[in-house]
Amino acid sequence: MSTDWSRREILRRAGAGFGALALSALQADAAPNAGNPLAARRPHFPARAKRVIFLFMPGGPSQVDTFDPKPRLAQDDGQPSPKLYLGQQRKLLASPWKFQKHGQSGVEVSELFPRTATCIDDICVIRSMVTDDPNHPGGCLLMNTGERVFSRPSLGAWVMYGLGTENQNLPGFIAIGPGPIIEGVRQYGSSFLPASFQGTFVSNLAQPLRNLSSLQVSRDRQRRELDALARLNAQHHAQRAADDRLDARMQAFELAFRMQAEAPEAFDLAGESAATSRLYGLDQPKTEMFGRQCLLARRLVERGVRFVQLYHTTGGFQPWDQHSGLKTGHENNALATDQPIAGLLRDLKTTGLLDETLVIWGGEFGRTPTAEGKDGRDHHPFGFSIWLAGGGVRGGMVHGATDEFGWDAVEQPVHVHDLHATILHLLGLDHERLTYQFAGRDFRLTDVYGHVVREILA
Repeated sequence: MSTDWSRREILRRAGAGFGALALSALQADAAPNAGNPLAARRPHFPARAKRVIFLFMPGGPSQVDTFDPKPRLAQDDGQPSPKLYLGQQRKLLASPWKFQKHGQSGVEVSELFPRTATCIDDICVIRSMVTDDPNHPGGCLLMNTGERVFSRPSLGAWVMYGLGTENQNLPGFIAIGPGPIIEGVRQYGSSFLPASFQGTFVSNLAQPLRNLSSLQVSRDRQRRELDALARLNAQHHAQRAADDRLDARMQAFELAFRMQAEAPEAFDLAGESAATSRLYGLDQPKTEMFGRQCLLARRLVERGVRFVQLYHTTGGFQPWDQHSGLKTGHENNALATDQPIAGLLRDLKTTGLLDETLVIWGGEFGRTPTAEGKDGRDHHPFGFSIWLAGGGVRGGMVHGATDEFGWDAVEQPVHVHDLHATILHLLGLDHERLTYQFAGRDFRLTDVYGHVVREILA
């Protein structure tokens, strides 16, 4: 009699099978739908948003120059700051840009974003964001994964794990960025979640998804080859412990096969009208790249893609990081993104998609109200601004506040964990119930923290 048993067989035979019972419980908890982990699933409760577009601005946009006006900075420009930063007393730096009230709500927005300002009645500005890490790698990881040091699943991966996706012929989580991304795949990866929940990264907008077509092999033959491969892997599974990497690879093959019919059309902007191209700024060199990203995001969410993350990385992996050259740097960044963002919001609203699509804008932290050198600002995690629109969020409002200089969040502070809890809530997911057991512990996106910011819910 052969004793060449697999680990699964040992667990089944040893201890009256109790080990196999434990394994089956772990597997049941780990896979909400073992047959197809990407299948659409019901949320914990009725959702306000079905999909997410996250407009991520790496480097740290300055809150006092964009969405948090500080008249006191203009009054005390050049004076020593009343607060030390990293043990140093630097001089206060007034914003080079003016703020004006916009819309029926009268929310003040910097002249850096004149077109986004026209959509302010659909936007909720959170001026009291707080994070834990003043450095780019940790700050980006915390904003995108809820953890600044260790490997954790990204926000998009958690959303995929909880909800699956509506369109089985396209990836449910797509990240788009033309330039390098700090920490790379960790920002959109799945970590210990099954690999099928990881984001599909698109860097070349001219050829978004490579290797989809096969000129030498017919679709019938591809189907037969995939079926044969599936049978071989089923035999492999029966003799060994579960391997989610193999499952993910097989699902990727199947998805790629289905994508051959739908993905080329979804990523092809040639059929869009001239008016739509102008709306997103595709007719202007400075806005064309991010305009393409935003237009692709609209096309993807209208086709049922669950989570789309756009990285503004045209000018490098952290273009908003103005330690010097603040005026030139922020002006160039805002010019490249303002019209595409406004175009996206207007397009989503016109098509009725904004009601069920949550749009998020922000970076990993803000910038100091003091000067670094002659014309720069340093990293600032203690009070900064982001905004949300659509998907069950109250528009035309400001939540929270920083002090008169823009140093600290002093009213209704919102930690990154609170933001994540709120995003999940809008998607119909309870952040305390969305858990995954790994290494003997139940993990969640918000760790052991986070409260839903109910004041901003519509």
